[in-house]
Amino acid sequence: MKNIRNFCIIAHIDHGKSTLADRLLDATGAVTDREKQAQLLDSMDLERERGITIKSHAIQMDYEYKGEKYTLNLIDTPGHVDFSYEVSRSIAACEGALLIVDAAQSIQAQTISNLYLALENDLEIIPVLNKVDLPSANVEEVTDDIVDLLGCKPEEVIPASAKTGLGIEEILSAIIERIPAPKGNPDESLQALIFDSVYNPFRGVETYFRVLNGEIRKGQHIKFMATGKSYFADEVGTLRLKQFPRDVIKTGDVGYLITGIKEAKEVKVGDTITDSKNPTVNMIEGFEDVKPMVFAGIYPVDTEDYEELRNSMEKLQLNDASLVFIPESSAALGFGFRCGFLGMLHLEIIQERLEREFDMTVITTVPNVSYYAYTNKNPETPILVNNPSDLPEPSTLNRVEEPYIKATIITKSDFVGSVMSLCIEKRGEITNQTYLTTERVELTFDMPLAEIVFDFYDRLKTVSKGYASFDYSPIGMRQSHLVKVDVLLNGNVVDALSALLHRDNAYDIGKKICEKLRQLIPRQQFDIPIQAAIGAKIIARETVKALRKDVTAKCYGGDISRKRKLLEKQKKGKKRMRQVGNVEIPQEAFMAVLKLND
Repeated sequence: MKNIRNFCIIAHIDHGKSTLADRLLDATGAVTDREKQAQLLDSMDLERERGITIKSHAIQMDYEYKGEKYTLNLIDTPGHVDFSYEVSRSIAACEGALLIVDAAQSIQAQTISNLYLALENDLEIIPVLNKVDLPSANVEEVTDDIVDLLGCKPEEVIPASAKTGLGIEEILSAIIERIPAPKGNPDESLQALIFDSVYNPFRGVETYFRVLNGEIRKGQHIKFMATGKSYFADEVGTLRLKQFPRDVIKTGDVGYLITGIKEAKEVKVGDTITDSKNPTVNMIEGFEDVKPMVFAGIYPVDTEDYEELRNSMEKLQLNDASLVFIPESSAALGFGFRCGFLGMLHLEIIQERLEREFDMTVITTVPNVSYYAYTNKNPETPILVNNPSDLPEPSTLNRVEEPYIKATIITKSDFVGSVMSLCIEKRGEITNQTYLTTERVELTFDMPLAEIVFDFYDRLKTVSKGYASFDYSPIGMRQSHLVKVDVLLNGNVVDALSALLHRDNAYDIGKKICEKLRQLIPRQQFDIPIQAAIGAKIIARETVKALRKDVTAKCYGGDISRKRKLLEKQKKGKKRMRQVGNVEIPQEAFMAVLKLND
């Protein structure tokens, strides 16, 4: 056990985590020349296409240091704020972390938030200054920033370049010397923490775990404590590039387990595995429950695919524990699910994965957040409003509270003005402004979560020319003046497009939604009025003009009354058609409502 080291790599987006992981795998000989490729651990097509890490990836390496053989378990983690739950789970399975900072970009918002996650779990932090070979690298300045942040000595910061392989040996020796060996009692009954799982269509659910006490053997009778169910360990082994079956995984080590479970519901990430004959008494303190930030409805295009969509979502939830969903139904779209996501990128990735991995074509409704509504009848008990249609009648409503967040934005001093005006436009209140250096400013705002759900992150990148980094944490509910804006098509409310908006923004956004829908809804044989309404009051209207046939073309010359008669007849036909006409809303219309500022 003293020769095992468990560590993860944490950093902001694009600071070189996956590339550094590639170099570590090369240096320890964990991959052959034939298997080598860039971003080796990013196994999903989606990750390669976008150049981001979505899932944390565990892999084991062997390394000889000063004549002794060591086993290194590495977990490469995502850097985007939407996948921070992946990072928190990886950290729970480690004793140390490599904190990577880009020498050209310095410390960013996500670097700080990941660092706090690691410090809360008492991890040993090894600071690595990456990309020192770049012409734009400020090695001395960024080293000083890291020293200020961590309170370490300047010589403890390892300069490295994942591209050229500089500093890799120093990193490996620092991992062995600085990160403590795992603690645990091999003689106690088995206690292992599930930190990830994946669904294999041939073998059922594969569970990734870290043994804290005892050991797990092939064929052992084991029990999952959260569900209370028992299974036989058909296969246990270590995670290399491919899975290596072993007879036993001992204390402190990381491995995978196959029990032939076919039901995705039976495995919970954060659960404890123990021996069923001699179970451990105390469950491992799992990770905190995930707090979804954005809610959206996901519906199958064809209502008959509902059960298939449920199975796909359950399998996806295995692999992405931060996805939360409950069934719901909508008048316009039939049966579907109300899903909780950690952010807009997360929503986009889930939709893409459903289409790629499970061949499910889905419709996503307008994302929103959860509110608390209080009625005049009992103004003390909150009603949870997940969907705008759950909001009580305006006449019975006492007040509505919405979730607020503390947003931390780090940007260059040139962009402070434009970032501030964006945040104030989004109803933010500035609470703090700190100059980290003469060039870099940290701004703190209290903002309503609903305002950052849509396009805040994209617009922040635009106004700061890509130089702002953003991180947020929830700070509770506050009372707010919200109204429900309905969208009516041809006089019928489309519940999938309803939204809860702040009264000051309702008119502008209602008008924009109507204009956007007018461009996207195909023309019919009759006029289609598109209206935005608050209660019974219409606040904006656009009309999709009818396609008209020239019925008077055959009436050349003659009396005007003949033309009028034909036009009256056409008018009646259009009116009747409009009463029975059904307007199909294209999928682009649902998505376009999210991008109102384009």
